[in-house]
Amino acid sequence: MYTLDLCCPARKFWQREAAILRQQLHDLQENHRQLMGGELYGLSIKDLQNLENQLEMSLRGVRMKKDQILTDEIQELNRKGNLIHQENLELYKKVELIHEENTQLYTKVYSTRDAIAVTGNTQSAYSFSIGEDSYVPIHLQLSQPEQQSNEIPERATRSR
Repeated sequence: MYTLDLCCPARKFWQREAAILRQQLHDLQENHRQLMGGELYGLSIKDLQNLENQLEMSLRGVRMKKDQILTDEIQELNRKGNLIHQENLELYKKVELIHEENTQLYTKVYSTRDAIAVTGNTQSAYSFSIGEDSYVPIHLQLSQPEQQSNEIPERATRSR
């Protein structure tokens, strides 16, 4: 009998707790339906005003959160845009530098070629050097070997 006395108060406690939780669930579901615009019949003017105020406060919170998220996204996109702009400027400077180098090389190559064409002299006929201007095109020409001055021509020996 002693165990029944201990068991019954615990059972009654949990039964009361379950009933309270069921009522809270029912109230929350009804409140949710009302917030969604349903089951508004039977509400007094004061209840409807309270519901409207609650909705306005909730809506204000939602809008503030949305504004904050949009502001953060705009700031991030601006930051990324600035980084891309800086990268664009650096790439533009690199392209300009390469363009200047190409222009200088073009000028150097064609001014050397034109100078050789005007003078007709490409140093010595048999000389070849590799130096600073090794990137300049090399023009090679074939020529007949020159005769030595101490040789006696063949005609002169026959006529003697």
